[in-house]
Amino acid sequence: MAEHANAVHLIGRLAAAAEVRDMPSGDQAVVWRVVVNRPVPAARVRVDTLACVAWKAGTRRSALSWQAGDTVEIDGALRRRFWRTPGGPASRYEVEVAKARRIGARAT
Repeated sequence: MAEHANAVHLIGRLAAAAEVRDMPSGDQAVVWRVVVNRPVPAARVRVDTLACVAWKAGTRRSALSWQAGDTVEIDGALRRRFWRTPGGPASRYEVEVAKARRIGARAT
């Protein structure tokens, strides 16, 4: 039987500047969105916008130095986060980033 795997590799452009989020636990995370073109140009939806989160200090610092429109490469794992709202339970998927780097500056 094959081992399970949860591996995400993305190359896309930064939708907006990364932001610092303070967690209730006191930890800090840096969050951003990556826009990735879909391979089939005839598709109705031509891009996917994916939420990313970095917990490691070095990765957080790197992400905060990027600018909207930069091309970035991300390696990580898909995570589903759960929380409670006044309306009931809520969840979302995001990429928990293990490694990230800028591979191209935004077009000017």
